[in-house]
Amino acid sequence: MATDSPNRMSSRTAKSAQDTLLTSLARRVRTLRAQRGMTRKQLAMQSGVSVPYLARVEGGEGNVSIALLHKLSVALNVPMQEFLSDGASQNADLTMLVQFLKQQPPAVLAQLRQQLISTPGVADALHGQRVALIGLRGAGKSTLGALLAAELDAPFIELDKMIEQEAGIAIGEVITLYGQTGMRRLERRCVEQIVDTYPRVVLAPGGGIVAEAATYELLLRTFYTVWLKARPDVHFARVMAQNDARIATAALRREALEHIHRMLDARENLYQLTNTTLDTSDLSIDVAIQQLVGQIQHSVAFHTAS
Repeated sequence: MATDSPNRMSSRTAKSAQDTLLTSLARRVRTLRAQRGMTRKQLAMQSGVSVPYLARVEGGEGNVSIALLHKLSVALNVPMQEFLSDGASQNADLTMLVQFLKQQPPAVLAQLRQQLISTPGVADALHGQRVALIGLRGAGKSTLGALLAAELDAPFIELDKMIEQEAGIAIGEVITLYGQTGMRRLERRCVEQIVDTYPRVVLAPGGGIVAEAATYELLLRTFYTVWLKARPDVHFARVMAQNDARIATAALRREALEHIHRMLDARENLYQLTNTTLDTSDLSIDVAIQQLVGQIQHSVAFHTAS
């Protein structure tokens, strides 16, 4: 009976390991892209990698060079090592803790290590009187955010509008001109400015902020955060009600709904890091704001204007 030679067995083992690596890389690229709400075409434009070749990468096919990983790293605004980690199953709490620890001086790190060793848990952070509403487009951040700010007698800020004011151009043009890296740097700077300026505020950031670990960690640390959740079909219906020209045809509508599903799947573990969740799917605006105010007043030292 014929047996495989050691060289043939070694070759098959190497091929299997390579296939596993390419499959893991493909899954990671798809997840990072979905977290940022980018279509394959948008990532191709930002990275300079063709759509067909990007499809092969996301399908786990073909050789992937360091140069290609660098292009994707810049376009997605993530370190290259992110592509080699199993980010699909990585614990989201661990991601935020790592970002927080990276910013601490050695003396603080030593103190934190001692506290973690000697105590069973870590105390909740103090959020002051800042509230951030997190979620996809169509969750109700702008509508409920303005109403909540009025109830709490606090300023209301839509982060994307603040970014546009800072840049002097529309948010889409910011991404086109400066890419994800430039956009996210400006986003971070605006959040830092809000934290420094407003001890009391209601903030509605863009849905993709959760994919930027360092900025999201800052948000979680300095705001009381609420995930305004909704079913994919509800998100879709609300976006349709805004007469979005990008989904004017049946084919584009199907693509848009699939895109919403992918984003929610990719971001769910990150959205779950918020302090509380409000599912707005089947709520009227009046009921939603009533429940939102109740949740916040139960947890944060806010007082309504009335």
